[in-house]
Formats: sequence, C-alpha cells, structure tokens
Amino acid sequence: QVQLVESGGGLVQAGGSLRLSCAASGRTFSTYAMGWFRQAPGKEREFVAAISYSGGYTYYADSVKGRFTISRDNAKNTVYLQMNSLKSEDTAVYYCAARFAPTYSRDTYYSTEDSYDYWGQGTQVTVSS
Repeated sequence: QVQLVESGGGLVQAGGSLRLSCAASGRTFSTYAMGWFRQAPGKEREFVAAISYSGGYTYYADSVKGRFTISRDNAKNTVYLQMNSLKSEDTAVYYCAARFAPTYSRDTYYSTEDSYDYWGQGTQVTVSS
C-alpha cells in the first residue's frame, strides 16, 4: 500500500512558477513509477508527466513540455513537479499517482490513468492572467 499526499499548489500569476510535491508513505517508494495528472473544471483528468522508478526516464504531455519538469528523490519518498512559465490553461487540480514497477520495468514510465494503482487527493493550482 502507498499513500500519496500532494502539496505546493496555490495561486500564481501567469508566467510564474510553482513546485508541487508528492510525499509517499511506504518503504518501497523507489520501486514505484510515478505520474502527475490534472483535471480542470468541466474537463476530464489528463496526463501531465511521468517518471520511471529508476528516475532515469521521463515523459511529458505536449502541452507542458519545456515548461514542466518531473523529478524524484527516493531518499525522501517524494516526487516533484516543477512548473514554470505557467499559463491560465494550467489551472486545475493536480494529482500524483503511483504504480508498482518490477525490476525489469525500472526504466518504464506510464502515461495512462489505468496504469496507476494509487492516487493522492489532489492540490489546486490556479493561474491568473
């Protein structure tokens, strides 16, 4: 079992930056592939970024590529999402997600919701224009 708690959301002006954190419980965090998703009002939840459990491979949605960076610190059981050059269309509730990845999948990332087993409660990001 893994419990995920997001933090770092808030209100920011367009062009600004925020760093989201997702703290995971459990001593096997390093064996979980992680992802960030978001859901804007009236829209379906969408993929934002993913990172393999090795940390060596990342993948981004086209809408955030070049502006967002996903990273992880396995010693702190935490995954981060650094968001720069924020736009009003980035306004959403951001969720982190986790799935167990066996050793042979250590460099695999996952970009679909149904790939993940555990979800956080979400953190609100609001970008004012």
